[in-house]
Amino acid sequence: MAGLGRALRAMTDLTQVIGFVAGFGTTFAALPDLIAMLKRRSSVGMNPGMAAITGNFQILWVIYGALIGSMNVVMWNVIAVVTNCLTVGAYMYFRRQEARM
Repeated sequence: MAGLGRALRAMTDLTQVIGFVAGFGTTFAALPDLIAMLKRRSSVGMNPGMAAITGNFQILWVIYGALIGSMNVVMWNVIAVVTNCLTVGAYMYFRRQEARM
C-alpha cells in the first residue's frame, strides 16, 4: 500500500508540474504580439476580434479554475486576461494614433 501512495503522490506532483508548464506556455503565447506592437508603435497585424474571443474564454477558464479549486488554472488565466487587456489597450491606443495621421 505504501508503494501505491508514493506512486499516486508522484503522479500528483507530475500533474502539477505539467499544469504549471502548460499554463506558463499558453499564458505567454500572445506576449510576442504585444511586444512587437509596442516596438512598432502600430496596431498593424493585430486582430481585435481574436483578442476579444480569447479574453472571454480566458475569463471562463478563471471561473472554471475557481470552481474546481485549481490554483494553476486560476493563476495562469488571470495573468493571461491581464496580458490580453494590455494588448487590446495598446491596440486601441495605436489605432487612435494612426487614425489621426
